[in-house]
Parts: sequence; C-alpha cells; structure tokens
Amino acid sequence: MDWVRDFYSRTGMWWGPAEAKVGERDHRRVAKVHAQVGDGPWRILELGSGYGTTAGALAAAGHTVTAVEISERVRFQTAAERLTVLNEDFYAVRLEREFDVVCYFNGFGVGSDADQRRLLRRIAGEWLRPGGAALIDVSNPFVWQSWHGDEEHRRPDPEQGYAYELRERTTFDQVTCTATDTWWPADRPDEAISQTLRCYTPADLALLLEGTGLRLTGHDPVELRDEHEYLAVLRPVTP
Repeated sequence: MDWVRDFYSRTGMWWGPAEAKVGERDHRRVAKVHAQVGDGPWRILELGSGYGTTAGALAAAGHTVTAVEISERVRFQTAAERLTVLNEDFYAVRLEREFDVVCYFNGFGVGSDADQRRLLRRIAGEWLRPGGAALIDVSNPFVWQSWHGDEEHRRPDPEQGYAYELRERTTFDQVTCTATDTWWPADRPDEAISQTLRCYTPADLALLLEGTGLRLTGHDPVELRDEHEYLAVLRPVTP
C-alpha cells in the first residue's frame, strides 16, 4: 500500500483549494452519525479524515473528535475547538482512549482483505468502547462495475479553486472485486497515479467481519442501489 500517501497527497494538491471547506456532504455525514447513534455529544474517532472537513463539522456539532490522516491533505485542516488532528498512519497510530463512535468515510477497502481485517480488529479491540458503533463507507461493487472503462476529462476552473486540467480512467476487476481509479495531468499521461479499492457487498462484508470482533448491524439500501459507496453500521460482537 505504498501508493496511499502519494495518491492522496497529490490529488489533495490538485483539489484542496476547492474542496477543503465544510460542505453539504459533511453535514450529511453528521446527520448520519446522529441518525445511527443519537445526538450525543460523543467521543468520535475519524479514520482517513482527508482535509478534515467532516471532522470539523462533527466538532462544530458538539462532539470531541480525533482525526487521523496519513497524507498531506491534513495541511488543509483548520484548527477547531474539541478537534485533535494526527498526521499518522492508522495502522500504526497509538491512541490513549476509547471512543463512542469510529468513522471511516470514503476510503475503506485500501489493501487486501487481510489489511481490512487488521484495521477492523484495531477498531474492535483498541478504540471502540463496549456498546459503541463503527460507521464505515464501503465501496459498492455494483456501481463501480457499471463504471468499468469510463473516462472523464476535468477541465480547470480557477474561480472555483480547480487549477489543473486532469483526466480519469476507471476500471473494475470482476474476479477480485477491485476498482482502480487512475488520474493524470492532461498533458502528462506518464505521471498517472491510481487508487485501488476492494469492494464488498453486504454479504461479503459480513464474511470479512468474522473473527474481527465486529458484526454488521445495518446498511443503507438506497446507497447500495445508487451510490459508489454505502454506509455500513458495525457494532461489537457480544458474548
């Protein structure tokens, strides 16, 4: 998974000036947290926090938030009350407390099944308090498969903060259920970079969870039908 830091750092450089601000998606995520666990306030851990906009929105909603992000996107993070930001690898970071809620929006599926289980075990065994919930966006194979072979051309829009002309190609491997999303500057195709995401149906996710200490207790059926990722609600396995 050596590509992770570079991919998200470079794309963050391209898109950060436009996207590193709290928007409607962040408010929707806050609403999803409240819908699943109540209004709190809670102690929340956000993994793969990116620009930190959702972490900031959660903190603004009254929660105490710890955000962990490996890439340079963390440099766009704005300081906020009740928010701690760690520029670290969540496979290695050491945290001193348990959390009521662990969130991982838009990113689960990096690496192998073994990598996902290693992270899930950390969530269950180190970070999530008994009775807590993990809310994880899972890449949806049905939608990613429909995008196989698609190419996009993103033109610059400096007024909105998009300074680069970029191209994108999406592919999907049906055997491994893996999506690959490749981007490059329009005039420099030799500089292409890719992210690779393992996709899981709810049934596959339930199998992945076996032995991790977590169980699947819910998912959004509308997102599963229409969106490239769906929210999975995980809770600790009870004896």
